[in-house]
Amino acid sequence: MSADRLVSARISDDEQQFEAGLRPRRLQDFTGQERLKENLQIAIDAARQRGEAMDHVLLYGPPGLGKTTLASIIAQELEVGFQQTSGPVLQKKLDLSGILSTIQDRQVFFVDEIHRLLPDIEEMLYSALEDFRLDILIGTGPGARTHSIPIKHFTAIGATTRQGLVSAPLRGRFGLVLRLNHYDVPELQHIVIRSAQLLDTDIDAAGAAEVARRSRGTPRIANRLLRRVRDYAQVRAGGRIDAGVATKALNLLEVDPFGLDEIDRKIMRTVLEKFGGGPVGINTIAASIGEEPETIEEVYEPYLIQLGFLHRSPRGRMATDGAYEYFQVPRRFGGGAQPDLF
Repeated sequence: MSADRLVSARISDDEQQFEAGLRPRRLQDFTGQERLKENLQIAIDAARQRGEAMDHVLLYGPPGLGKTTLASIIAQELEVGFQQTSGPVLQKKLDLSGILSTIQDRQVFFVDEIHRLLPDIEEMLYSALEDFRLDILIGTGPGARTHSIPIKHFTAIGATTRQGLVSAPLRGRFGLVLRLNHYDVPELQHIVIRSAQLLDTDIDAAGAAEVARRSRGTPRIANRLLRRVRDYAQVRAGGRIDAGVATKALNLLEVDPFGLDEIDRKIMRTVLEKFGGGPVGINTIAASIGEEPETIEEVYEPYLIQLGFLHRSPRGRMATDGAYEYFQVPRRFGGGAQPDLF
């Protein structure tokens, strides 16, 4: 592994350990998502009262909202073991059969990025989820036969950022399908204050609100920004975070009051300035800023649409009136990628 990759891997591990240390352990400590929590609490209590495995759960929504955290909380609330993997990791049927054949009764089995399961592994998962058995093919050709191995009743939890890519047969085997939505500023402010307490960082309500306002409705981003603001406060402000310190730190990081970063601004200025507000295709935007179309579509575009800066149309992406006003870009005559002929 090269030195750059090694440093990158260490940074990634540090971020994961940092996030893991801030994750709540109980459902009552999980901020926001009230209706989802109520549905989960009912399912958890019912399973505990019956002494059975809880029904399978599919969690979907944008990244960073707490799907992995909720899966861990469910295991904690059920007082059972927690086994975690992800769709890209399961490359062979043997990988899945090895995990499920040793799974314990009522244990939670969490599959992150479940939409990326390979087709043959997904088919093997069907019987495991529905009938709690593993169907294994023994032999090849005319003499091949299927052998079924019973497994313990367990609770599968799948997480995905793209519910539309989860096949209908797989989705139909989950008893609970729950969506996580973006958080509002008061909820994120509560998360920032709680995280600051765990980090032994002095922050007031106004400082927490400023971090929350620029966190794009996402707890993961809020915790990451808090870490950077904490560093700034420690070096430049005596360790205390108020609204002024948070504003200076976040401005230094080039995170604006709406939480837009450099890539967000590049996307919007490309649409506004290079293509006259659109319509313009996602591939053209990606080529203009040197980013992957999938990354723009999954990571950046949803938040820009949520803010009301970008609009999807059948002809392509278009900037809204709010985008022209916020980025202070004058409208071109005709408002399109090319001027009108007449």
